[in-house]
Amino acid sequence: MQVISVNMAMPTEVAYQEGMVTTGIFKKPVKGAVRVRSESLEGDAQADLINHGGVDKAVYAFSSDHYEYWRTVLGNPGLGPGAFGENLTVSELDESALCIGDRFSIRDCVLEVSQPRVPCFKLGIALNNTRAPKLFTKSFRTGVYFRVAEEGVVEAGDQLIKVGEAADSVSVESLFRAYFDKAYAAPEVIFSKALRLEQLAAEWREMLKKRMLAGS
Repeated sequence: MQVISVNMAMPTEVAYQEGMVTTGIFKKPVKGAVRVRSESLEGDAQADLINHGGVDKAVYAFSSDHYEYWRTVLGNPGLGPGAFGENLTVSELDESALCIGDRFSIRDCVLEVSQPRVPCFKLGIALNNTRAPKLFTKSFRTGVYFRVAEEGVVEAGDQLIKVGEAADSVSVESLFRAYFDKAYAAPEVIFSKALRLEQLAAEWREMLKKRMLAGS
């Protein structure tokens, strides 16, 4: 996997329905090396720190290979790096192959997969399509959130090198599908495995516990 683009933005206000909302989703590619801190990239920020950002969602990566699909689905041939609010646009990022707890080095930075991305209404704002969040969920092309195991710098062109993994983990795609796909067989098996992983993000841990209590 290779970093195709590093994307950042500071929060800005935009019109939404009858009012205004503040969002940091409008990420744009930047040149040069960017420092990766424990909760975000230096120079990047989130507006809603309850639902975005933080230690478990410090860096969001999305596959450059998904873009052609979305250009067709959304009828927007101009979609490019950062359009999905990702910090890192990465080639060959495959949610079915990436597992919770997988670790990757990028130069001196080490990132650890913590959870899939769950879209909110702001994705619809970013893509100028109110159906985008639902389409995103149904596509299972979620990208991945990383926590920062070791701070460092990252730049377009850098390689992601796998340096560790969690034992008996679950893939990002299988976790997301088990939770959101009603046709998924035996989701409780995936939930149970995921809950045994200390690397699973706290947000998803609570989501899975509630679902298990409710009977999946």
